[in-house]
Amino acid sequence: MKTEFALLLIIPLMLQIGCEKQSRHGEPPLNPANMDLTVEPGVDFFRYANGNWMAQNPVPDDFSRYSAFEQLAERNNDDIKALLDEAASKADKRGGNWQKIGLFYTMGMDTVQIEEQGLAPLAAEFSRIDSLKTVNQVREQIAWMHDCGISSLFHFWAGQDEKNSNQVIAQLTQGGLGMPDRDYYLENDDRSQELRREYLAHLQAMFELLGDTPEQAAAYAQTVLQIETRLAKASMSRLEMRDPQKTYNKMRIEELVSASPSFAWPDYLAKRGFGELDSLNVGQPLFFKEISAMIESIPVADWQTYCRWNLVNSTAAYLNKAFVDQDFHFYGTVLSGRKAQRPRWKRVLGAVNGAMGEALGQLYVEKYFPAAAKSRMLELVANLKIALGQRIALLDWMSEETKQKAQEKLEHMNVKIGYPDKWIDYSTLELGDDSFVQNVLRARRFNLRRELAEIDKPVDREKWEMVPQTVNAYYHPVLNEVVFPAAILQFPFFNMEADDAVNYGAIGVVIGHEMTHGFDDQGRQYDMNGNLNDWWTEEDAKRFKERTQVLVDQFNRFAVFDTLHINGELTLGENIADLGGLNIAYTAYQNSRKGKPEAQAIDGFSPEQRFFLAYAQVWRQNIRDKELMRRVKEDVHSPGNFRVNGPLTNMPEFFAAFAVEPGKPLYRETGERAKIW
Repeated sequence: MKTEFALLLIIPLMLQIGCEKQSRHGEPPLNPANMDLTVEPGVDFFRYANGNWMAQNPVPDDFSRYSAFEQLAERNNDDIKALLDEAASKADKRGGNWQKIGLFYTMGMDTVQIEEQGLAPLAAEFSRIDSLKTVNQVREQIAWMHDCGISSLFHFWAGQDEKNSNQVIAQLTQGGLGMPDRDYYLENDDRSQELRREYLAHLQAMFELLGDTPEQAAAYAQTVLQIETRLAKASMSRLEMRDPQKTYNKMRIEELVSASPSFAWPDYLAKRGFGELDSLNVGQPLFFKEISAMIESIPVADWQTYCRWNLVNSTAAYLNKAFVDQDFHFYGTVLSGRKAQRPRWKRVLGAVNGAMGEALGQLYVEKYFPAAAKSRMLELVANLKIALGQRIALLDWMSEETKQKAQEKLEHMNVKIGYPDKWIDYSTLELGDDSFVQNVLRARRFNLRRELAEIDKPVDREKWEMVPQTVNAYYHPVLNEVVFPAAILQFPFFNMEADDAVNYGAIGVVIGHEMTHGFDDQGRQYDMNGNLNDWWTEEDAKRFKERTQVLVDQFNRFAVFDTLHINGELTLGENIADLGGLNIAYTAYQNSRKGKPEAQAIDGFSPEQRFFLAYAQVWRQNIRDKELMRRVKEDVHSPGNFRVNGPLTNMPEFFAAFAVEPGKPLYRETGERAKIW
């Protein structure tokens, strides 16, 4: 999924003269106290802008990374907790969403009942697995687990047809792994080998918590690892998955049966309620060919072990303390380096978001999201679209034919801000007071049924992929839309009291970033209607790839640790978007100043300097080594310091603003710079 926008702003965001007002959080929109002025801007701009903030904000024990995103999310969590406490206190007095949110939260906070119950709420599920005797029953069990929202073996879901973007179709994609990336199973670097050893120990510990002897648990752990390793070998890499042409393989059901004959797909689809389905997209055909071989060759007893693991792995966070702690040990500490779990209420808040996210979001925006913020954002987005259009028109490497189609795509780009116009109806979601984990499963089944009901129907273009209380934004290539949830429209990303330079450098670049995703190495493959369709001339596509390769090579050379470098191909889309967002927002900011009095310096920094400083403060962060290693392997985003320093090495406007001269680490000669959008 991706994100970006375009600009030309005329609204006064505070006169840029004298001292600026503080935000409602008690901090100036751009605080010089966060900077480390002992660092030269041309040496390490990330530390120049954020060094003192980093020194004063070490990663808390219950975090693996602490950044501007986590800072804002923590403030949001406090606001949301007030809503949850109110809902819980009135759970027996109000109906509708209030009552359901209150009940769900109350059950999640009742650790006494959760400890007393232990595994009892899942007894029927484990009994069902224990009774499996045939391969056909294994296939039925996988269908049942999918109905419960438990990822086992693969994923079946509803998504737009990427070559007919007005229609929703069924989708099959690879899955079934307990570790977050296939490469952890396959590569032999020190970190991957360490994780496999730790994962085996984790598997054994979880089976022992299920009541198996240490000897049995050790054997079961090996069984799970062997099955998942076969799945990993058949899986596409993250880099391969970034190519939408490779993951679009629409098939008739007969073709799927022919390619993967032993899984009995008509029976699986009938169990899921889609017996009449005639076609679907198969994201990774070779993976499903391997599933067919595995279902016949692996003994039923081993599938029982695998299903037991999937069940407990999917529900451990909602069980008693022993399971919660072991789950956190591997996924929190081993993978990400966290030293402590988040407070119980924050974990339950996350579960409420997963279960009834839009219901909670509706309460959130009613209380915390001002209408003025949405109006201001709409104007900003409009101005950024103008700026991107101007930059497209001036491109010296693109033909007029392709430029026209790019402009049409930009013109058709839809914008969503704040919250949905139509909310999800949770009236048929039934919760109980029997157990927390069963309420989690009930909510999963409800949300799955609602989503799968879209298959073979026209696309609902009012639907959101994020809830309003999410501190994030995205671009959706098949809808050709940019979306900005309410929660990100706050300091330090967006500040109603800040000067124009700061808002363009912060939320303006976020908007520009999301818009550029429509024209990055993936997004450019979709046309103005969201269809996977090559609208480029052959020569323009060649020139685009030549220019993006410059960015790939730049980021490949960035060393995170001595021997660990950024993967310039994996992160290419986000790196294009960061550079594009900066260029678009800077152009938009310059547009906004036309016809106005000359902007004055604030705190000794010119408007141009404040633009770049605001951008840098958005990406301020501290991060644990294990989490950094994990993200370099799995994340399509570059680490925060490289998201700041990397794109700035390509911007002469940055060099001019901070007098960065040749010879400085961040200076690039003209012929070495990446210039795309």
